[in-house]
Amino acid sequence: MQLQTSTKDQLRTIVARIERLEEEKAALAADIREVYAEAKGNGFDVKALRAVIRLRKQDENKRREEEAVLATYLHALGMAPEAEAA
Repeated sequence: MQLQTSTKDQLRTIVARIERLEEEKAALAADIREVYAEAKGNGFDVKALRAVIRLRKQDENKRREEEAVLATYLHALGMAPEAEAA
């Protein structure tokens, strides 16, 4: 299969853009790791922070629905805070 010159140029441009964005993504990931390391150094629980970030990304209604289902399951298994106090 032979590509025309304009198509080859377009392909090279697309590949170069993707490569540049991948480099930026790697740099951002490194920056995020540094912030988590800083938080850990300041005594914060990184696992909990990741959970908070994940929850903040969710739609509020979806998050509330998931929390209600989780609370129901925990209660059914005797693991809910109310069940522990009884």
